[in-house]
Amino acid sequence: MDTHSCFHCGLEVIKKEEIVFDGKSFCCKGCQTVYEIFTDNGLSSYYDFEKMPGASPQAVNGKYDFLDNEKIAAKLLEFEDEGTSIVSLYIPHIHCSSCIWILENLHRLHRGIGSSQVNFSEKKVRIIFNPKETTLKDIVLMLCTIGYEPYISLENYEKGKTASDRSLIYKLGVAFFCFGNIMLLSFPEYFETEEFWLDQYRGFFRWLIFALSLPSFLYSASGYYVSAYKSIRNGMFNIDIPIALGIIVMFIRSTVDIVLGYGQGFFDSLTALVFFMLVGRLFQQKTYSFLSFERDFKSYFPIAVTQIKAQQEEVSVPVYDIQKGDRLLIRNQELIPVDGILISNDCQIDYSFVTGEADPIHKKSGDKVFAGGRLLGQVIEMEVLSSVSQSYLTQLWSNDIFQKKNESHRRSITDAISRYFTPALLLIAFLGFSYWIFIDANTAFNVFTAVLIVACPCALALTAPFTLGNVLRIMGRQKLYLKNAGVIEQLAKADMIVFDKTGTITTSKASDISFKGKPLSAVELSYIKNLLRGSNHPLSRRLYDFLPVAELRIVHGFEEITGKGIEGIIDGNCIKLGAAAYVGYETSKTTQTAVHIAINNDYKGSYVFDNQYRKGLEQLFNSLSKNYDIKILSGDNDGEREQLEQMLPKGTELLFNQKPEQKLEAIRKWQETGHNVMMIGDGLNDAGALAQSNVGISISENVNVFSPACDGILDATEFSKIAYFLKLSKKAITTIKMSFTLSLLYNVVGLGFAVSGKLSPLVAAIIMPLSTVTIISFVTLASNYYAQKLKSKTGRA
Repeated sequence: MDTHSCFHCGLEVIKKEEIVFDGKSFCCKGCQTVYEIFTDNGLSSYYDFEKMPGASPQAVNGKYDFLDNEKIAAKLLEFEDEGTSIVSLYIPHIHCSSCIWILENLHRLHRGIGSSQVNFSEKKVRIIFNPKETTLKDIVLMLCTIGYEPYISLENYEKGKTASDRSLIYKLGVAFFCFGNIMLLSFPEYFETEEFWLDQYRGFFRWLIFALSLPSFLYSASGYYVSAYKSIRNGMFNIDIPIALGIIVMFIRSTVDIVLGYGQGFFDSLTALVFFMLVGRLFQQKTYSFLSFERDFKSYFPIAVTQIKAQQEEVSVPVYDIQKGDRLLIRNQELIPVDGILISNDCQIDYSFVTGEADPIHKKSGDKVFAGGRLLGQVIEMEVLSSVSQSYLTQLWSNDIFQKKNESHRRSITDAISRYFTPALLLIAFLGFSYWIFIDANTAFNVFTAVLIVACPCALALTAPFTLGNVLRIMGRQKLYLKNAGVIEQLAKADMIVFDKTGTITTSKASDISFKGKPLSAVELSYIKNLLRGSNHPLSRRLYDFLPVAELRIVHGFEEITGKGIEGIIDGNCIKLGAAAYVGYETSKTTQTAVHIAINNDYKGSYVFDNQYRKGLEQLFNSLSKNYDIKILSGDNDGEREQLEQMLPKGTELLFNQKPEQKLEAIRKWQETGHNVMMIGDGLNDAGALAQSNVGISISENVNVFSPACDGILDATEFSKIAYFLKLSKKAITTIKMSFTLSLLYNVVGLGFAVSGKLSPLVAAIIMPLSTVTIISFVTLASNYYAQKLKSKTGRA
């Protein structure tokens, strides 16, 4: 049939269903309404930045009534005063320049809004509004009306006002100021100018340089002193000890030079060293700071729930105010926040968030329902058994065994080398000083200083942060977001990869759908399509999208019975879709998920839903099996064992019906046999296994919604790139080792000249930053080269 794209949201709409307004085609009344709102307020430029940038607005139906509760609304605000309030809202739909433009012009849609600012990378809009003219609820509803519904969860309620740590930025700014000005003031000394003005003011400039070095020495470099002190106190040698010692020695030696009139010292090199070291730390921090990896149930729970008071009064209350014995109202698709007893007749609950099982669970009146389940179907009432902090979900998440992590394998490659480098460097410095002190005291001091300066392991220390930081950036661009740089080292060490099944190697967004039964005519397919149109059940929506476009028909007497099916009258024909027993077919023996069909009580067959495995799964497993031991560890049943055995490499171990504790124990047993285990899973039931594994990666359909405590989040669309990421991590370690070798060769040559007394501290101080720049350039170019090389190989494969 003739189809058009909706002018607002871009969805395809058939000719008979389209709404034409102002010469433009719309898929629904909602999109038309948004268009009218924008044009009436002079905001039609929204459509100039991007074509079809909008989203069809969804009905909220009292979803945000809890914002009428002033206590809840106040908790969401960043700032609140008599005439000004500020709130930051997460808007998942933000994706293009049109979104930024319209959200920064909200003041033209609502007079109570003073201004709004978009943070594109975090998909947040910060709104300043006048509480006397509007409310937070009105703003949220207005955003929903124009297709930018915010996501509000308990995490927002708990966080309140949080100040980000900007101390590193301040230290870097101070270090840069000191470094730049000292370099500028040092030029006359560099060129040994003997002008009259220099002779007159030489002492003044040197003491000015000394004064400028103090903020960098005392404030910017303070983190290294603290780290070195803690390391020594704990009886360990980390890389910060020689760095701190080198900075201190350079400062003392430079101060002595100025006091005794020997020269201006090495304050330029000292401030340069501090600046470059802090740049390395900032580079690493900024790469992964925009994502939260330690999210828990709070970021997924509702912020408030409807409580049924006396006389059946329905009131929205904060989740933490719920007490044992309270009566709650849970609507379709809402999360159950606490454990309780079902009062209503029956319901279907999706526990995939907790258990990983995709099939919904049927509950009847009097059954216990657990927190974390999502209600499917009609509204239910339940009685609370325990508060949110005592629920099963909270206990599972907070259990010590799920938080326990063996940190012995977390020692970085830099720390491993510093264990030997640091004592060796100090030994060489003191031996050199002891030898020359009996020959020439001045040379002895020069040798001691030159050794620490030329061998100060700034290049060595920057090798890993810059290499791993750059690889973090590369992986982040390809939607693998790692918790920190150390995870890359653990990826490189892994020799066993364990996969969860449901939601990990299968996708929750699609299914293979096949029909079994009598052939259906085009008219019968149109009947089924139109009946499905009125249902919000997940299977109904998936089947509706699967069926071909059909002519729109009127459905009479539509009825949806939760857990059973739907029925209606179309053109005088009675259509039933749902469970086998519901449509009158009692002999179904299939263990697969299916939607059965009967037309006028004549059974036609069923649409069978098979799990859709992720694209490129077989190729990925074949590639990984060459270098890794592959395991499948699933909480689901073994109904698809044969299919998986055909897809997986021969001999792959498959374990089904695994509870969260059993998954964790299986990982632990493999580790005890000497394996470095990488776990790839999703859902709360994988949290224990992800925490126990050497490196845990969570697969997520939406990285900004939820992920258990893990080492990294992989966007589900990039699942086929797992082998690429593992190879890149190994190349990153290779780059680090090559850089270490280069740095150590430089140190050997430099130390040879320094110990022999042929290298002055000034020359050593000039060479040191040059070596740092060389190392940084090398590791950046090398890691980019390997990333492109592996990407091209993966593309050809």
